[in-house]
Amino acid sequence: MQTDKELFSIIKETYPMNPKADFISKTELHLRNAAEQMTRKRNPKLLFITASAFLVCMTAVLLILPFSGGERIYNKLVSLGENHSKPSVSSQEPLIYIYHSHDQESFFSETQTTDPNKAYHPSKNITQVGERFSQSLMKNNIDTIHETRDVMGSLRKRGLSFSNSYSVSREFLTDILETNKSIKMVFDIHRDAQTRNDTTFKNKGKDFATFTLVVSRSNMYYEDNFKFAESLHNKMEEKYPGLSNGVIVISNPGNQSTYNQDLISGSILLNIGGVENTLEEEYRTVDVLAKVIAEILKAEK
Repeated sequence: MQTDKELFSIIKETYPMNPKADFISKTELHLRNAAEQMTRKRNPKLLFITASAFLVCMTAVLLILPFSGGERIYNKLVSLGENHSKPSVSSQEPLIYIYHSHDQESFFSETQTTDPNKAYHPSKNITQVGERFSQSLMKNNIDTIHETRDVMGSLRKRGLSFSNSYSVSREFLTDILETNKSIKMVFDIHRDAQTRNDTTFKNKGKDFATFTLVVSRSNMYYEDNFKFAESLHNKMEEKYPGLSNGVIVISNPGNQSTYNQDLISGSILLNIGGVENTLEEEYRTVDVLAKVIAEILKAEK
């Protein structure tokens, strides 16, 4: 592992010039992903603190330090990040990937609107539910990857319409599957647009957001995905009857109707709650869901 002195020596190899904004953004994104990979693969508290400090330090340097040869520095930092992200022999490989094709879907309580078509927010959105789901799985000793790359931001940068969301998220999923052969389950998490009466379940005096499992028939993994979704629903019915709305099969032809489930078996689109649910209700649901999934994985061993 390179020391701070060695890292700054890399930066000082070049002569003065102002970095471009896209270069800064690209480098910061890579550093953030590298830090997350280190934390996810190795997980000790000390390494998490070190990775976070490194990210903050290097981002500050990129913003204030004049330099040239930007691509040289970026390439060297990429190399460092890749070396550091390699898991140790004893580390657990990620089993679950969580992402969001519509990552800015939000809730009335977070957006101050009553129009489902306007219930979107750049930060207070469904990705927070995915992050909580990931944390709950980790607490149940299941190593998980939660996607933090911005689908909606990518659409804007490329000048693409909302209908291209699944194409962008497909790129993220393909990237993860190529570098993480251990992935066994993939969840694309959304929120529904139905009313609260249709998306809320009460258990022991507390409200939970109900969820629906969506499977596409238009791909080679349909039978495996349907069987997986059905087993998850049945297991949930045993533990928390009424929390799952069951499995919906989408049969429309066309590329998008696969919901990217043609890339790997064990893929499900999850609609968790609706616009009238709160984040707290969503969190309760994914906490329970994580426990049930942990039981399913344990039974498969």
